[in-house]
This record gives sequence, structure tokens and C-alpha cells, in this order.
Amino acid sequence: MEFSRPRAVVLVDDDDDFRAALEERLKLEDYAVHAYASAEIALRQLTPDFPGVVVSDLRMPGLDGRGFLTRLQALDEGLPVVMITGHGDIAEAVDALALGAYDFVAKPFAFDRLAASLNRALEKRGLVLDNRALAAAMSHADPSPGLLGSSPSIVRLRVIIEQIADAGMDVLIEGETGVGKEIVARALHNSGRRRVHAFVAVNCGALPEGLIESELFGHEPGAFPGALRRRVGLVEQSHRGTLFLDEIESMPERAQIKLLRVVEQREVQPLGAERPRALDLRILASSKIDLEAAVARGAFRADLFYRLNVLKLLVPPLRERREDIPLLFSHFLVRAAGERDQTPPAMTPRVRRMLMEHDWAGNVRELAHFAERVFLGMEGGTRDAVPRDDDSLADRMDRFERAVIEDALRHHLGDVAAITTALRIPRKTLYDKFRRHGLRPAEFRR
Repeated sequence: MEFSRPRAVVLVDDDDDFRAALEERLKLEDYAVHAYASAEIALRQLTPDFPGVVVSDLRMPGLDGRGFLTRLQALDEGLPVVMITGHGDIAEAVDALALGAYDFVAKPFAFDRLAASLNRALEKRGLVLDNRALAAAMSHADPSPGLLGSSPSIVRLRVIIEQIADAGMDVLIEGETGVGKEIVARALHNSGRRRVHAFVAVNCGALPEGLIESELFGHEPGAFPGALRRRVGLVEQSHRGTLFLDEIESMPERAQIKLLRVVEQREVQPLGAERPRALDLRILASSKIDLEAAVARGAFRADLFYRLNVLKLLVPPLRERREDIPLLFSHFLVRAAGERDQTPPAMTPRVRRMLMEHDWAGNVRELAHFAERVFLGMEGGTRDAVPRDDDSLADRMDRFERAVIEDALRHHLGDVAAITTALRIPRKTLYDKFRRHGLRPAEFRR
């Protein structure tokens, strides 16, 4: 669940010239303004949980400011209302405050006075909406942390996740390819207060070369040729939520330098922006290598490492928690069957031997792929499909095609160009087959 910072303002004033002038000034200051000539019209547009505040004249024909305030409180008691009044109506404005108005400003006023009141009201509104969303999310929360198993290492990891979910410090998550580092990151996010905001996962190794800074930090219109409109970078998208930097060891040094400012100052400056923007976020980073050793080799910036390494979590490989493999396999098998509305097949001796004897170098990800192949009749991950009696020829061919493509993905480590050459198939056709079979090349890259 993601919420942006409230910037919406409903402006209600029956003076056309004044309303138009104030609307224009508010828009220049980047408020999202909805202006109306009467309270009656505005009420037809407002709904509970409106992501903003209301600015209203006190004296208006028909439904006046105080009557409007009463109706708004019945609609949403947490909606801030700022009253605009003339000097002769100060007493009435004070009465409005007693009735629940957030603030009032007397005409003529300096715009900065109104803006200061609006910003405080918007901040309060954001807090109200966040608390409501948090309460709703908690009422539907899944008590499972998303990490299956009963081995001592995984039980200890679950306990730590619960302990630090709301601690706020940045966390470095290390582990081999496929152990579930993103699952750990999501568990940290979903177990804490930030769960109502965005979890932004960034695969640092897949950022397009030449556009890394724009992707991460965003840009303003005109920042570079072709930048026609503002782009909010992935870092800023995680404001109030969690930024997960996967495979951070693959991030280029130039991007590491800019990221250091985000980590230290909790602010981001998009390309072409005049000033940085403050951020409230938690940073989780993962690496499949020992980053401290990478620092010693000069392959990763020491200053960034030491700022990210506030707390380190090590996710154990499957070979160190073999007692969890049957439970994990059953979970993935049931999931594969459930996605197709079918019953999972019984475990065979061959599958059981494979589970306990294989080294699972690809860890949980490899195990999940194996469970998919078992469900499809490809026991042990071989190409010689074991067809079910009720399978049609089309079903058997479909399974065979999936196995061929999956083997190619594994052999070429997810390199799409190499696979198109090896299978002699057009790139577009190959991507169509990826989608049909639920295959993602990124999962095979190491």
C-alpha cells in the first residue's frame, strides 16, 4: 500500500477574482488545487479520506463557512479546514476554531502565512491517513513472516526480523544467490509501520547503463536532451517506505557516490533540480558476495559500506538448513498446483532422494523451479517428461517446450541474446513464451 505526500487543496470562495488569483498562486507553489465557487458544489466532490485539506471563505451566500465546516466534520472528522476571513470577522473565525477548524487567516494576508498553515495541515492530514491505512493493514495482516522452516538458523532469523522491523536502522542482507534475500527484506518491511507505504525493490545489476542516475534519482524537465517531463526516481518513490537495493555490489562507483548522500543526509537531488528533497525512508541492501572483502579489494566504496552496514543479516543457504527442504518443497508444490487449480502430485522416492542429496547451489529459487517441474511431470528436472494419463498431446508438448526453454535459461544464465541464438527463435517469440510459461530470465542470472 503506497501513499504519496498529500498536496491537494480544495479552495472554496464566492469571490471569482480572489479565487482565481489564489488558485493560480497555489498552483505555482505545486499544490494540486480544486477550486469551487460554493460550499455546496465542493461537498459533492469531497469524499472521506480525501488526500488533502480544505481552504474556505467564512462568509459566503448559501452554506457559509461554519455550516460547511460542520458538514465536513460529519464527512471526515480528520479533514483539516483553514478559514479565510476579513478583519471584521475575527470573532467568528475564533468561533470556527472552537468548532474544529484547523486555522484561520485574515485578509489581506501574505501568501507565506497561508502556505505555512497549509503545510502544517497537510502534514497532519498525511499522518491521519497513514494511521488509518496502518490500522486497516494490521487488521488483515498475515502473521507468517514469509520465511518457512524450523531449522535453528531460520528460526533465529525470523526472531531478529520481528525484533528490528520497527527499529529504523539500515540493514545489509548477505547470502548466496537464491537464498531469499528479497524475502527477508519484504518481511522486514511488512512487519513494521512502513508496511502501508511503498516497498521499492531496485535490482542494481539490471539498471540500464547510461540511465542509472535518472532511474535512481530522477530528473527535472530539460535536465538533459530528451528529458521532456519530470521523472520521480526510484529512491524518491520509496519516501516514507523502504528502499531495497538488491545486488548492491554491482552498482557503478559514480552511482555509489550519489547514493552515499541519500544514506547520510536522507535527501535526494534529481538531475536538473535546484535543491535536494528531504526523504524519510529505510534502506535495505543485499549482496551475494562478502562486501567487506570487496571493500578490501577496492571493488566497493568503504564509506558506503560502513554506512549501510549498521546491522548485517546473513541468510543461510539450503545446505545449512537441509531439514527445511521438504517443507519448502511442499509449499512450492502446493503453490504450483493452486495456481492451476489442480491437486499436487504425490512425492515419489526419486523426488525425495533429489531433495535430500542435491546440493541446491541455486538455493530456494532452484528448489522452487524444481517443484514447478515436478508438478509438470518433469521429475528431478530432466527432460524426459512423465506424462499423466489424462494429459493431451498439447499438454505434453507444452511441458516439453517449457523444459527446453528453462534448460536454455539455466545453461546461458538468463542471457536472452544467447538463448535466441541457441534456440534459433525470434526475440519477441521467446518473450511471448516466457510470459506463457511464467519464466523470468532475471531469476537465472548469477
